[in-house]
Amino acid sequence: MVVPLLNEADGLPRLLQKLGACRVEELVLVDGGSCDGTPKMLQESGHRWLSSKPGRAIQMNAGARVCKSDIILFLHADTEISSDSLEFLRDLAINQEIVGGRFDVRLSGGHVALRMIEWFINLRSRLSKISTGDQAIFVRREVFESMGGFADLPLMEDIEFSRRLKRQGSVACLRQKVCTSSRRWERYGIARTVLLMWRLRLLYWLGVSPAKLAVMYRDAR
Repeated sequence: MVVPLLNEADGLPRLLQKLGACRVEELVLVDGGSCDGTPKMLQESGHRWLSSKPGRAIQMNAGARVCKSDIILFLHADTEISSDSLEFLRDLAINQEIVGGRFDVRLSGGHVALRMIEWFINLRSRLSKISTGDQAIFVRREVFESMGGFADLPLMEDIEFSRRLKRQGSVACLRQKVCTSSRRWERYGIARTVLLMWRLRLLYWLGVSPAKLAVMYRDAR
């Protein structure tokens, strides 16, 4: 499992506690230059970690290079996965036709609109075989290496990777759920966030560069 981090000191203790309870067989934490005390906390945690240049794609590639597991799972710092889901993934590993996949996602908040959003995200992903990082993307290590890992993009690296992954073979859309934080939806407004994500996704499909989209994303927050 590879977890990219950037200024996650507030949530890091809970993250490490949750992952410890899951009995993760291999865990690589990758810090992208945090300035909030995260590196010190990682040093004291006893977990395997490394530093890299900032950028989620860069950090995930750095973590994947040192992984030995047959299947690499990429987990965002604000996403939680259960031990049952990890066990299901271990069982899935014996099916050599599966090159990778993702989990269904659940948003942590209680607003009814979030239930509709997560339902739409999961359905869209199941139909298109395109996944977002919040869905805990996983991939066979040899497939990941043959693909050259994640493209060095400031945004949409997960979408770009998913598009290439589904050309490699069968992609699993697991109904077991990971729970990701709904803080961005609640902080900036649910309707506003939905419209922003739709706009960014549409512009990406129309060919707008991820660098420009990243600027738009930062300016809108």
